[in-house]
Parts: sequence; C-alpha cells; structure tokens
Amino acid sequence: MWLTDIEESALEQAITLANLPYVFHHVAIMPDAHTGKGMPIGGVIATDGVYVPNAVGVDIGCGMCAVKTSLRAEDATPKSLKAVMRLIRERIPLGMDSRKEMMDESLMPQGFDIDSMDVVGPQYKAARKQLGTLGGGNHFIEIQKDEDGFVWMMIHSGSRNLGFRVAQHYADIASELCSRWYSSVPRGLEFLPICEKEAKDYFDQMTYCIRYAFCNRHFMMDIVSQSMAEVFPDITFENMINIAHNYAAWENHFGQNVVVHRKGATRARKDDIGIIPGSQGTPSYIVKGLGNPESFSSCSHGAGRAMSRTKAIDTLDLKAEIKKLDSLGIVHAVRTKTDLQEASSAYKDIDVVMANQKDLVKPIVKLVPLAVVKG
Repeated sequence: MWLTDIEESALEQAITLANLPYVFHHVAIMPDAHTGKGMPIGGVIATDGVYVPNAVGVDIGCGMCAVKTSLRAEDATPKSLKAVMRLIRERIPLGMDSRKEMMDESLMPQGFDIDSMDVVGPQYKAARKQLGTLGGGNHFIEIQKDEDGFVWMMIHSGSRNLGFRVAQHYADIASELCSRWYSSVPRGLEFLPICEKEAKDYFDQMTYCIRYAFCNRHFMMDIVSQSMAEVFPDITFENMINIAHNYAAWENHFGQNVVVHRKGATRARKDDIGIIPGSQGTPSYIVKGLGNPESFSSCSHGAGRAMSRTKAIDTLDLKAEIKKLDSLGIVHAVRTKTDLQEASSAYKDIDVVMANQKDLVKPIVKLVPLAVVKG
C-alpha cells in the first residue's frame, strides 16, 4: 500500500482480494484509494487467466487528456475565461445529457465488428449521441496554468452509458457462471475464465469502450480548443496527452503473462507520461512513470475521495467552499449544496498523495486551475 490512512472497508476489500485464488503475486493499493464495489478504487491486481469485470469498474476506459497551449496565463482574464466556459457549456452536454443528433460515424472507434457485439451493437446509436459529452460525478473540463505561465486544457471523462452497460452485462454473466460452477468468490468479484467465449466477448467490448472513451475525450478537446480559439485567436496547441485509468490489459510482471486490472489507477511504466488530477481548486500534475514493479508499474489516478458524496453534501459549508475557490480566482459553478459533493474538501490532499507515490512517478509539470466546468 502507498498510504496509511486507508478506510477500514477498503482495507477489508484489499485483504479479500489478496486471498482469492486467481489473484497473482500481491494486491497493490494506490495512495488515492477508497472503497469501491468489490475492489477499492485506486487498486491494482494482476490475475492468472481470468477477467474480473468489477475490477475494471463501470466506467470502462475513463481517463484524462491534457493539451498545452501557447496562451500566457496573464492574457487569460476572468472575463475571457467566462466567455470560453460559456461556449463550452453551449457545445458540450453535461451530466446525464446527450446530443439531439447522432455524431458522424467517422468520429467513432474504427476497425471493430459492431454487429457481432451483444452490448455495443444494440447501444451503438445511443453511443453516437453521447459522443462528445462529459457525463457527471467527478468528470470535468478545466483550464489551467503551469509554473512557466502557459495555459493548459484538461478533460476527465469516460465511456458514458456504453461502458456502464458492458460492465453491468458481463458482471451479471460472471455472477451467473460462478454460481453455476459453485465458485465461492465474494459477491462483486466474480470472474470470466479466458478460455470461455464470454471472456473473449467481454475483452473485445471492453477494448471498444476504451477506444470510445478516448474518442469522446478527443472530440471534447477539439470543441474546447475551438472555443479557446474563438476567444483567443492567436492561440496554438501542442499534441494531446491521453491516459485511461479503468481497464484490464495483458502485461508481463514477475516473469509471468498476467491480466492487470487497474480500477482508478494509471499505468506508470518507466518514462510513461501520465496525468494525475487534483480536486476542484487544487493542483494537477503531468508525471513521468518510474516503472516500480511492486505497483505493477502503476500510480494513482487522482487525489481520491476523503468522504462520500452524501457526507460532503451533509457536512461541508457551502459558503466556505465558494469563498475558497473565489479567493483563488477560479472561475467555477459551485452554487448549491449538491455541488459540495465535488468540493475540494471532499477529496484527499493531492500534495500528500503525490508525496506518498514518489517512488512511482516523477512530477514534471504542476498545473493550477483557472476555470472549471463540472459534470
């Protein structure tokens, strides 16, 4: 574990995982870990010959992307940033909203046999309407500045309802099959042996969802870039950095080919470029992986929740959270008690999280928020 302040329930989940026969070598718990369904969010396991749908999670392919711009922070006034945020809200559906029209198929993942997929196929048209949409929860679009004074754009989003449908469908199948085989694995940790057709189907559609989540972020980043260019005509953009933090992949660790499941964790092989966001109002980091074998070459996917959404709404002070963001000069949209579920006080201290994983990643760019749109 790369933390000491782990919730008792998350620790119990980690211990349960470590005792499962399909888990290889050990369980790695990242510094942002907190309780999830079956497995802690911020957990990494390697499995021997099985896929575990709930060890990937319901937002398959969820991840981050970031782009550095030529814009100087001193030229990004609050008035101009509000104009950008207004354009983004007009062009990108937020929360549960979808688009009224299907997006062009050329924007969707290519090279897949959609008709053969039992979940993706029936959901394909709906997914085309959700392409380029942010979703809810902790998803965000943020304008940031680095320590050299350049402005960046960052997006956190995933595979929307498509990933949820695939995850739920195959978690149900895994549960049914384990029951049929009299398997005694705990509820939520049922598995699909790779030799079974259902396992292949899951892996193929999980892979599609990862690609779909990337296309979703890429499309939104194009929209954000266009919005920035309308307000700042001379702006130019560097190449996009993209990472996922909910997926399973075949990798070699400790001399064996295994399936690494990262649930709220980012791959951090040596020299991998990654993104570790903070919470609303706190810094985010572009990092370089150190390839630590004990973490299965992984790191945290963010700051990690310190309290549940319900507890945040019930206990945090709305005026204090608004004052905190206002004092930092951040353009935000915290208005109601409901918004407190994504307040920075609901999350762990990102500086502590980064210090706890200094043997996993090296920070190379520190980014502080200027304006944020939440799902």
